[in-house]
Amino acid sequence: MLRYLPFLLVLALWIYAFIDCLNTPEDEVRHLPKVVWVIIVLLFGEVLIGPVAWLAVGKVRGGAQGGGRPSGKRQWVAPDDNPDFLKSLKDESTLQEREADLRRREEDLKRREESDPEDPTPPKP
Repeated sequence: MLRYLPFLLVLALWIYAFIDCLNTPEDEVRHLPKVVWVIIVLLFGEVLIGPVAWLAVGKVRGGAQGGGRPSGKRQWVAPDDNPDFLKSLKDESTLQEREADLRRREEDLKRREESDPEDPTPPKP
């Protein structure tokens, strides 16, 4: 069983590098076009040259600078910290539309509860 371990490790690295190469956006690939990297990983995978070359120099990797965040990528921000979302809340017309929609839904819910309080079906929008 132990004699198969090196083969399985080489195969796992080969598959990982191939899938990573395919899933990497074109603008994050360095030195060669993405198609060439895929061919290199496939052709030289058995001797580990292709996968190791891809992992070492083929892809732009995010370093530890800037708090460990990849440069140029926008991170997800919670709504209460997102300035764009907060600006959209300040828009009066949008806020009034949301309040009117909320009132309408509450009234529909009250009417349904009064007409049939034991009906488990959810209200339709």
